[in-house]
Amino acid sequence: MSRHLDIDLLRTFVAIAQARTLGQAAARIGRTQAAVSMQVKKLEETLNQPLLHRTGRGVVPTLHGERLLGHARTILQHHDAALAEISGATLSGTLRFGCPEDYAVAFLPQILRGFADRHPQVRVEVFCAPTARLDDQLRKHTLDLALVSTIGAERKLPVIRHETLVWVGLRQDLAAACEPLQLALSDPDTLDHRVACERLDAAGRSYRLAYASASISGLLAIVRSGQAIAVLTRSAVPSDLQILETGDVLPVLPTVGLAVEFSLEPATAMAAAFADHLRATLPTL
Repeated sequence: MSRHLDIDLLRTFVAIAQARTLGQAAARIGRTQAAVSMQVKKLEETLNQPLLHRTGRGVVPTLHGERLLGHARTILQHHDAALAEISGATLSGTLRFGCPEDYAVAFLPQILRGFADRHPQVRVEVFCAPTARLDDQLRKHTLDLALVSTIGAERKLPVIRHETLVWVGLRQDLAAACEPLQLALSDPDTLDHRVACERLDAAGRSYRLAYASASISGLLAIVRSGQAIAVLTRSAVPSDLQILETGDVLPVLPTVGLAVEFSLEPATAMAAAFADHLRATLPTL
């Protein structure tokens, strides 16, 4: 009896591997959990191998499942690309995109508007977090792609835009002259935190981590209170705050690169299209 890998079954299997639960996978692809379970059973019977291991917290691929997962992603990517190219069909489905919050504030409205004009059938889910968190989500395959920050040669990714990091304070405020300097920063593994501390340490400037916030709105609220200064990308600085001068009081901050990173290689047709749109749009904003 001849055997073949059904595209629909492979798509379900990839959704399960990403969601880690049958229920979440079923919701993502618009099927019942019972239907998803039956599809897994059919795929296992086709391959004559167990593909999922059930745990108390969900499901994980078996060794055979991990091997199939790599093949399935490649097959689906080529299948979808061929279908779209030959038939002229428009892209459709859900795209999961990650982006640091300061880039989202500065660029995301224009990016999403332009992409929606070209691909109206694609639903974009946006996840805002620092680059360190985005890296984790990409490894877990809960995002399709992300716009990430890079300094120097730490990532071997093509940079599509450069952004200068700046010190930000309240207008007509003397917070930058305080001794020790009062800082409002994100978590220790985030770019603004690392860069600020490294440059201040190198300059011999005393400082105190007076406030912390995981969101840009929280950092901006602290700066607007006049109690501390923060580090932002230049494009994200709101009009009611000022970019503080560097020199004897504050050290110069580096320029960061913006780059696109995918969860899967090769990327899906939707992820590749969104990345192309980012590369074309970001340099013009």
